[in-house]
Amino acid sequence: MPPASTGLPSHLQGLIATGEQQRSRHHRGRFAPSPTGPLHRGNLRTALVAWLEARLQGGELLLRIDDLDTRRNRAGAEEAILADLRWLGLHWDGPPVRQSERTGLYATVLSALRRRGLLYPCRCSRRLLADVSAPQGAVSVYPGFCRTRAHGWGVENGRLPSWRLRLQDAPLCWPEAIAAPGRLEAARQVGDVVLRRADGFLAYHLATAVDELALGITTVVRGEDLWAATAPQVAVMQCLGATPPTYWHVPLWRDDRGERLAKRSGAEGVAGLRAQGLDAAAVIGLLAASLGLVPAGSRLSAAELLQNLSNAALKRRLCGKA
Repeated sequence: MPPASTGLPSHLQGLIATGEQQRSRHHRGRFAPSPTGPLHRGNLRTALVAWLEARLQGGELLLRIDDLDTRRNRAGAEEAILADLRWLGLHWDGPPVRQSERTGLYATVLSALRRRGLLYPCRCSRRLLADVSAPQGAVSVYPGFCRTRAHGWGVENGRLPSWRLRLQDAPLCWPEAIAAPGRLEAARQVGDVVLRRADGFLAYHLATAVDELALGITTVVRGEDLWAATAPQVAVMQCLGATPPTYWHVPLWRDDRGERLAKRSGAEGVAGLRAQGLDAAAVIGLLAASLGLVPAGSRLSAAELLQNLSNAALKRRLCGKA
């Protein structure tokens, strides 16, 4: 069980302890799309890898809907995501877990962190941070303007502050199976991260870190673009007295110009592939062939792909992809 110094109420300590016990007893993965539009081919490929990784370990796969940012959610997107996964045979275990239905849990954790003095109010505007941001292509690290300022937590000049987690000057490390070794320096490469935005929205890092622990996630499979986002989530986990799961940050699927696929660019998803006459077996073959798991043009179900694959072979293929 997490130590009492975490400052969490006993029922939340118990929830995290139960997740830790679940992780030690049984393998559990997850796929966590946001309902901001249809899944594109890259999302579908990550879903396939997450499904394969969990099933090859004889474990469960949870489906979590990351729908906290309600302004970005699109009507019907969740239903479309579920339908696409079912059509491809990528079935999950249990009902979908929606972050929007777990805000009380996240808020309780946030309050506990604030009571312990681990958070501070930040009044920096987006314009100010944009003026001091890193050069294009580099990671922008918060310069700590509000770390030592005596700001209040209430409304000032018609605006609430964001809440930042005060990170220690130490490395943040996590088990990484696919991408670069999981290690970033908190002060120099990460910076104090926002856990509650000035507009009142709970931040992705907080909700994700709490869910990985409380749901007993053993392995997180997601795109390599989220590799750096792991460090602030690990920082939250450390504050809760817990260790992170293992991460598989898998290669992104890029177009002919080397650009990553994205929902906003209308990258082709299930609807477009079906309009070309591809059935589920052809789409699974397309996704698997893009990783070098089967020859191009293969047609097979997800279950058939699983039968002829090992966890070690899957990991080797992913590690070999640029």
